[in-house]
Amino acid sequence: MTTAKASAKEIDLNDPKYYFNRELSWLEFNRRVLHEALDERTPLLERLKFMAIFSANLDEFFMVRVAGLKQQVEARVTKLTADGRTPEQQLKDINDRLLPLIQEQHQHFEQVLKTKLINHGINFLEYVDLNQEQKNYIDRFFEEHIFPVLTPLAVDPSHPFPYISNLSLNLAVVVKDPETEEELFARVKIPRVLPRFVPLPEELRQRQKGKVAVWTGVPLEQAIAHNLEYLFPGMNIMECYAFRVTRNADLAVEEDEADDLLLAIEQELYKRRIGGSAVRLEIQAGTPDDVRSMLKRELALAEEDIYDIDGLLGLGDLMSFMGLPLPELKDRPWSPVTPPRLQRLQDIDLTNNLNNLEDGEDFFSIIRDGDLLVHHPYHSFSGTVQRFLTQAAYDPHVLAIKMTLYRTSGDSPILKALIAAAENGKQVSVLVELKARFDEENNIIWARKLERSGVHVVYGLVGLKTHTKISLVVRQEENKIRRYVHIGTGNYNPKTAKLYTDLGLLSCREDLGADLTDLFNFLTGYSRQKSYRQLLVAPVSLRDRTVAMIRREIEHCQNGATGRIIAKMNSLVDQEVIATLYEASRAGVEIDLIVRGICCLRPGIKGVSENIRVISIIGRFLEHSRVFYFHNNGDEEIYIGSADWMKRNLSRRVEAVAPIKDLELAKDLQEILGIMLSDNRQAWELQSDGNYIQRKPKENSQIQSSHSVLMEMNMQSVGIA
Repeated sequence: MTTAKASAKEIDLNDPKYYFNRELSWLEFNRRVLHEALDERTPLLERLKFMAIFSANLDEFFMVRVAGLKQQVEARVTKLTADGRTPEQQLKDINDRLLPLIQEQHQHFEQVLKTKLINHGINFLEYVDLNQEQKNYIDRFFEEHIFPVLTPLAVDPSHPFPYISNLSLNLAVVVKDPETEEELFARVKIPRVLPRFVPLPEELRQRQKGKVAVWTGVPLEQAIAHNLEYLFPGMNIMECYAFRVTRNADLAVEEDEADDLLLAIEQELYKRRIGGSAVRLEIQAGTPDDVRSMLKRELALAEEDIYDIDGLLGLGDLMSFMGLPLPELKDRPWSPVTPPRLQRLQDIDLTNNLNNLEDGEDFFSIIRDGDLLVHHPYHSFSGTVQRFLTQAAYDPHVLAIKMTLYRTSGDSPILKALIAAAENGKQVSVLVELKARFDEENNIIWARKLERSGVHVVYGLVGLKTHTKISLVVRQEENKIRRYVHIGTGNYNPKTAKLYTDLGLLSCREDLGADLTDLFNFLTGYSRQKSYRQLLVAPVSLRDRTVAMIRREIEHCQNGATGRIIAKMNSLVDQEVIATLYEASRAGVEIDLIVRGICCLRPGIKGVSENIRVISIIGRFLEHSRVFYFHNNGDEEIYIGSADWMKRNLSRRVEAVAPIKDLELAKDLQEILGIMLSDNRQAWELQSDGNYIQRKPKENSQIQSSHSVLMEMNMQSVGIA
């Protein structure tokens, strides 16, 4: 028995002390997001954006993760997580971790950002701080534009406590009847159909150094709070306090019992609009105990579910200020470039007759010349993936198009291209994943529109989410059929392609075309495909192959060679994969992990994970690509795909991970990984105690920001200096 194998028996790699809690690790990710809002190096309006993202992230966390934990508590689930926590312990630890974070967020906005914004002509004012002329304007605006939309709801024996909808902002109002001296309670919902912030006209804005402020205004709820006499005439307004409710919004579809999955999802969406049980109450600090207790009782919440907010509630609405015309307060604009190999296609109108194209001028001929790797948002989505599918829609030689859709934009040119392809007589098949969380309604709308246009639409597999990002184009060329593929890490969404970093492979390799044909047959028909030529597919082969490739690095080390793994993903949670990585570290394999969000692996533990390093990169773009590199004793292998190393991705979703066979493209991917590992501006290093420490450039050394470096490289690649 080898030393490595003998020592492995001395340590239980499933011991909870070797794992971080998934939920607490996610909170640490959101802490890093918040740090971008606190960091003075971040442009001012971008800091507001990160404030908004932090809040929006928390909303979803409560709607899904906290709601799920609460359901486990109600069901008396006692099963421990990999780190040894019960659902009750997780809820308590979440609360303990969140309270100081939320306090820090609101203090920074109220005490730091507001002042900095004023210096740049952006004035968040309180109603009480307005001068009389400004108050008069807000009051008139209320009477003409806000008052007609409002509906006050009384709470008394004849008026039961109203249902408070999910993520709604409300005013808890106490009034006194002057005739009976009785104090009464009412709720006023702040309408979402109106902008959250009421701007003042230019002539009433503050002036600074002779210049008119860019924006001056007050929160909508304050305009309402100071005009409540319109809603309660004849009553004495005693007090009012803002509050906000978060409810369980996760869908619970019994797929096995659903005759029509689309109809079942629609029914669940209706329930979500109303919302499930309340899971969080955000309430204005200083709200009296009697009002607080009534809300707590009526919403069936515990004290630990209540978050006192000293300042503005619902900071997710700050995202609207990114629309202000102040480029100097934002990141420098970035225009994605078209890869050099595709430059000559830019002026070709794909909607006209493509029969007249000269040889070598069309997208397909370029792919025939060799595989093409695209990297968004550095590469243009419209000039690459979108162009590929658009040409397929209009090319008279294309016979069929097949693709999966997990998330896309409401006005997606890709969906329009698919409709055009069907109208042009091509065989078009699309798998629309109806269970893509919070995009279900959008996907239903597009699924129906595609069906009406003659597209064959499939709604996914029972028990599995189809998360893979793949498309297949079948083309008649001379006397043979050729298949062209796109295999990516991100959604077919032109909007997020400008914000998320993702990779895609465009190829006409026969083995990949055959694999995608088999995979689509599995998705749309009856198939029990167990093996693929090149693709690693979940839930069929991806888990076993991933573990086997890690173990192969262990064997190389045991045989006296070098073991090396670099893996980039969004989340690392799967216990089997983590335990295998620990084994690899103990055998001497050097492992670098680039994990944006949740990481349940503890790096740097002597005798367990001392050869594992973990970084997280947070910056202007959301890191979304997945890349997996294995040294394999010099016969290197590198893969890209849609799957994180999470149990759900490896066991409960349909995923596809593809090998990059072209040596130049493999080198390009290794260069991208190297740039990220060298990052000293956006990278955070995970410590063995769970804390993340942000890297800083050493004295007199150059700042290395992954996103900036990659933008510069891609500009140079097309001759933009």
